[in-house]
Amino acid sequence: MRILLDGMGGDYAPVEIVKGAVAAAREIDDTIAILGPEDRIRECLENEGWQGDNIEVINCTEVITNDEAPAMAVKKKKDSTISKGMTLMKDGAADAFISAGSTGALLSGGLLLLGRIKGIKRPAIAAFFPKIGMNDTTLLLDCGANVDSKPEYLLQNGIMGSIFVECVKGKTNPAVRLLNVGAEDAKGDELRKEAFSLLKDSDLNFEGNIEGRDVVHTDCDVVVCDGFSGNVFLKSSEGMALALLKAVKEKLTEGIRAKLGAALSYNKLKELKDEFDYSQEGAAPILGLKGAVLKMHGNSKALEVYYAVKKAIPYVENDVTGKIEKAIGKKSIFGLKITD
Repeated sequence: MRILLDGMGGDYAPVEIVKGAVAAAREIDDTIAILGPEDRIRECLENEGWQGDNIEVINCTEVITNDEAPAMAVKKKKDSTISKGMTLMKDGAADAFISAGSTGALLSGGLLLLGRIKGIKRPAIAAFFPKIGMNDTTLLLDCGANVDSKPEYLLQNGIMGSIFVECVKGKTNPAVRLLNVGAEDAKGDELRKEAFSLLKDSDLNFEGNIEGRDVVHTDCDVVVCDGFSGNVFLKSSEGMALALLKAVKEKLTEGIRAKLGAALSYNKLKELKDEFDYSQEGAAPILGLKGAVLKMHGNSKALEVYYAVKKAIPYVENDVTGKIEKAIGKKSIFGLKITD
């Protein structure tokens, strides 16, 4: 397997990207190919004391920034890490592409250069959320690829999410719910009502609507939504989690008695922090493209890079892309089978 890694994507590139790549390469037999200015990437590899033979460097002279118009940048900067990475994927020269760079450029590059799976209306960005107290996660999609959506897009999100969870997490017949303003069947606007009907009539294991407050403590495997509400939910949840953890830390360091209590509760506090920590999920898959493409958070460091590489392997090994294409090809109106 050849896994492409955008060496210039994110706030801490290329140093943290290379650190994560080295950590992963020491544990896997597959090849990691880092895209970026060859001299800078090789300098980082030397600083990490890398002596192995399963990291390659692919020279790229351009980088797409968050300030650029994504589609225009992808077309203009053909030697950028994202454009070259997507081209290599299209040519069959790589099995997965991971980037912490511009989300817009990654989506544009995926659509313009790699292409969609036949039958998929729109790709979707998926993200894992912790199930508090269950030592498990829920996959939410779409998290921002499509702010304007149609009912069939949401159905396809359910299909793609189910296949991904089944293949990557090994869950049989994953439970699917629809993010809505209420749990009752008739809740929501026309988009949600029509999507509800399509999901209910499909062969997915659809268990109805779910409210935003219940996502993190309901035993559900896939939560379907449009890109607008999904992105708002994602960022609101991240902001609230960070604010709560910061507030707890401040309260526990206000005085000697508080610090003593914190010391006595250290293990439990660490367990709480770990439950909210998304770093082990590594990256969010962009489902619906003709290949395994994963988007890391812009502030990802070595640990997230390490896990992103490790998570890309089952994505490819279990042929998630091929199974999505097969499932979409089997559709009859909008009812379909996920497994053979």
